Formats: sequence, structure tokens, C-alpha cells
Amino acid sequence: MSSTPEVDLTRKKAYWATVSSLLALIALCVAWELFVAPIRPGGSWLVLKVLPLLLVVPGIFKQRVRTYQATSLLLWLYFAEGATRATSDPALASQLMAGLEVLLTIVLFASVSVFARTYKVPKTKVA
Repeated sequence: MSSTPEVDLTRKKAYWATVSSLLALIALCVAWELFVAPIRPGGSWLVLKVLPLLLVVPGIFKQRVRTYQATSLLLWLYFAEGATRATSDPALASQLMAGLEVLLTIVLFASVSVFARTYKVPKTKVA
């Protein structure tokens, strides 16, 4: 399937937005649970929540459309956690980290959606 230069540029921008927001989300989750505002002093096992994100990294780097589609579904778990903790955690640092998690999941969802959409086959009318 050939694509236009506009589609290629959109795909490239979406790819870099996806990669950067995914890596930022991974870094945020690790820093949050180990250093910034862990549930227990010294860090917690909740840092393991990054494992599903780490599993999709190779597919994202290889630009596999199915991985982008799966990632768009996976992100809602992180969105829900961020929204819940932003409104319920007593610590301000944790609330800020949760708000940042929500923001990153929204950016990541938008970028994976745009990337996957560039591969959608246009429908042609049959005369």
C-alpha cells in the first residue's frame, strides 16, 4: 500500500509522540513508586505496574500496528489509576504524579490512535 507524503509525516510525528510519551510514562511510574511518593518508605512493589508497558516497547519501536492497538486498550488501566490516585491520595506529591500520569496516558492514547489510523485502508467506491 502506498501512502502520501502527508500520511508519512503524520505517521512519523505520531511515532515520535508515542515513543516519547511511553518512555516518559515508564519513567514516571518508576520514579513515583520508588523515589518521589512511594506508598511505603523506601519504595514499593507497586513499581511492577510498569511491566505491561515494558512488554509493548519492542512492538512500538518496530511500529507494529497491532501493538499500537493493544497499547491503546492497555492505557486505560493507567488512566484509571491516575484519576483515582489524583483524587484520593492524601500526599500532594502523589496527587501531582497521578495528574501527570493522566496527562501522559491521554497524550499516549492520542498518538497511538493517530499512528494506527494512518494504516487504515481507505474505502473505495465501486461504480
